[in-house]
Amino acid sequence: MEQIIGLVLTIFFVLLFIALLSMTIKIIPQSHAYVVERLGAYSHTLPKGLHMLFPIIDRVALDVPLKEQVYDFTPQPVITKDNVTMMIDTIVFFQILDPKLFAYGVQNPIKAIEALSATTLRNIIGDLELDETLTSREVINTRMRIILDEATDPWGIKVGRVEVKNILPPKDIQEAMEKQMRAERERRSSILLAEGEKRSAILMAEGEKESVVLRSEAKKQALIAEAEGQAQAMERVYLAQARGIELIKNANPGQAYLTLKGFEALEKVANGQATKIIIPSELQNLASVIGAAQAIMDDRKPAVKEKEVK
Repeated sequence: MEQIIGLVLTIFFVLLFIALLSMTIKIIPQSHAYVVERLGAYSHTLPKGLHMLFPIIDRVALDVPLKEQVYDFTPQPVITKDNVTMMIDTIVFFQILDPKLFAYGVQNPIKAIEALSATTLRNIIGDLELDETLTSREVINTRMRIILDEATDPWGIKVGRVEVKNILPPKDIQEAMEKQMRAERERRSSILLAEGEKRSAILMAEGEKESVVLRSEAKKQALIAEAEGQAQAMERVYLAQARGIELIKNANPGQAYLTLKGFEALEKVANGQATKIIIPSELQNLASVIGAAQAIMDDRKPAVKEKEVK
């Protein structure tokens, strides 16, 4: 019996020692801080690491997380300046910088932040109309962050960021906005289509204009080339005639040659379509006519040579 009582007492003292040891030795993890009270009053704050406490006298009043925290608060009904009621859902990012102020600054700090966020949001949205509310999220976020950060500073909390997650207008407002957006898209589509048709017509007109100009230029070049060809052909004919006359002159033809040429000319006249032919009574007169023609050709020769020189 005494052995059993001794065993029980031994176990009791071992458990008491373990309990006292657990109350004395505290291992604080990373990104945490312990608020310690001594005899019911605040004593000190323990950072990360191994620490010793006085058992029974000291106790850990609060384990404070030091990492940045995110809270998604429930949607809040707000009324805009133009009397439109909508639901807005916000997200608040905050971090505890002073564990003592967080523990003793306000009762239930998270609820306090949620209530403060709702009232701040109502005040900001009350100064904005519906269209401004839908397009001014960045302004709303910035103003809410500044106000919440100033209000939570005495609680040891730093508000780093506030985001408007959702803005839900009434159903009839949503339908009206969808119709407006649809009409705006149709208007933009019509404008783009008209701009495309206008651009296409301009390009076609410019292409036709360039085509007409090119055809006119080609026709002009063809006429110039044809005229130059005809001029060169006539020039070569005249040069050939002049060279023939020059050769005849240099050969110093006699009266017999002139008489023969006169007969050849009469033969060509006789082969023509003329109904009347006048023949000189004397061949000497015919020779005189051919001699006069030769003199005329001699007068034309200097002009042909001058054209060659040019």
